[in-house]
Amino acid sequence: MDAIRVGVIGDYDPDFVAHTTTDTSLRHAADHLGAPLEFEWVPTPALAGGDAAARLEPFDGLWVSAGSPYRARDGAFAALRFARERDRPMVAT
Repeated sequence: MDAIRVGVIGDYDPDFVAHTTTDTSLRHAADHLGAPLEFEWVPTPALAGGDAAARLEPFDGLWVSAGSPYRARDGAFAALRFARERDRPMVAT
């Protein structure tokens, strides 16, 4: 079984408990389901300026993390638009 790839959209801060628990939650869910999972934090500036589709295409689903304001609000909106237009699963907290 191929790993499920999840892009976590947000500006990771190791001191923000919602970010560290996002990592823990994803690992816990994968272990519980017995499903291989890979996830990657995607900073919002990396999605601004029209580069979102190329950056997000490899992911099977997206999780928009807590922690606004984002460094690049346009990048967060680009991820939302990408998921909607490409019918990708998305969770937003």
